[in-house]
Amino acid sequence: MEIIKLALPWMQVIISVAVVAAILLQRNDAALGGVFGGGDSIAHTKRGIERGLFITTVVLAALFVITAILSLLFQTQVS
Repeated sequence: MEIIKLALPWMQVIISVAVVAAILLQRNDAALGGVFGGGDSIAHTKRGIERGLFITTVVLAALFVITAILSLLFQTQVS
């Protein structure tokens, strides 16, 4: 139990850095054009690497939430 309590903060740091990196990799250059009135409104579906990166981001975010909940549960058990 002690090992898990010591590992959870490190896991959260690693997962949060991975989430930020995954979000930054999904940057779309067309979004900036919309700010200045030059964006086009063509919808597209996510395919290939783009879809895999999106799914990875969702999974990493879910893992972060799970580790945060576990961290809270372990804190309340000690107190």
